[in-house]
Amino acid sequence: MSAADRAPRLFLSPPHMGGREQEYIAEAFASNFIAPLGPMVDRFEQEMSRVTGISHTLALSSGTAAMHLALRLLGVAPGQRVFASSLTFIGSISSVVHQGGELVFIDADRESWCMDPDLLEEALERANRENRLPRAVVPTDLYGQCADLDRIQTICQRWEIPVVSDAAESLGATYKGRPAGKGTRAAIYSFNGNKIITTSGGGLLASEDKALMDAARHLSTQARDAAAHYQHTTVGYNYRMSNVVAAIGLGQLEILEQRVKTRREIFDQYKQQLGGRPGISFMPQPEWGRSNCWLSVIQIDPEQFGCDRETIRLALEEQNIESRPVWKPMHMQPVFQGATVVGGTVSEDLFAHGLCLPSGSSMSRSDQQRVIDGILALEGASRR
Repeated sequence: MSAADRAPRLFLSPPHMGGREQEYIAEAFASNFIAPLGPMVDRFEQEMSRVTGISHTLALSSGTAAMHLALRLLGVAPGQRVFASSLTFIGSISSVVHQGGELVFIDADRESWCMDPDLLEEALERANRENRLPRAVVPTDLYGQCADLDRIQTICQRWEIPVVSDAAESLGATYKGRPAGKGTRAAIYSFNGNKIITTSGGGLLASEDKALMDAARHLSTQARDAAAHYQHTTVGYNYRMSNVVAAIGLGQLEILEQRVKTRREIFDQYKQQLGGRPGISFMPQPEWGRSNCWLSVIQIDPEQFGCDRETIRLALEEQNIESRPVWKPMHMQPVFQGATVVGGTVSEDLFAHGLCLPSGSSMSRSDQQRVIDGILALEGASRR
């Protein structure tokens, strides 16, 4: 099939503008604040504080930058350990390596696909006996679903270990009625181009700890001291969000709830048409929260369905439909070969059989039907 004959490309999660972004960008240009910082950044931080329910927010160049600042300020340094979800994106934990720390990966549970609290508790009890407790615990909210934060927090409080919520994928989701990330020592959010809302690139750090946030703000602007000349008593980073990017974010935040509603409807439509088929199951949604359904994710049992995850992915690609395997667990990554992992079989299984389907809020019902029909056409393929 030639490129001209192919149906339009269906992306996994493309940006979806809400309508007022250009208005805010024009306002930023008219003010001549086009470099980092400015009134749009201030407004964006205020709006994110309202959305997350967290008092102090700091708009940054990426979610990875937000995680780096949080972990540096919590004392992660050479020789210090951090316990983190294995089933995650590398941006969640790369800053541990940048700080010279040591990672211990915790497996997912079947109930949520997020960090398993029981395995975390076992790992912390063992670390306590060895006098090697971590400086922080970093659970990832996977594909828009919150980890069981209350259990994780309760476990960590026994040893006064701070929890940093990786809520990069879960803005707009809730845990027991409160916004994703709220209630932990710090939370990080991402506005990368594929997230439920986007600033094209950007992130945010949020915390109720004012001292931590004041220090993060100082580090994020090259740690410049209060002096008329450029003076530095420590080395910081160029991590602040630009005023123009923040203008895009303001427009996106206005339609966040619409985007959550649409993505949840997309998930429900997939589940309605595919959920009853032998060998297809969906990422579960525990009773403790409301996922934003950033991505709709299925698992394929090849014996029951008749073909495996990779066969489906390649067949969809032939139809110009992007899909993607579930995150490859960090403990399986070549760069972390030899790292300590607690458990591992659940995330390994999810990776082997999991497939993320196109979930963008701009996709039409007919777009989604293309995906569904493409999958159903392969049912029983190996038995034909």
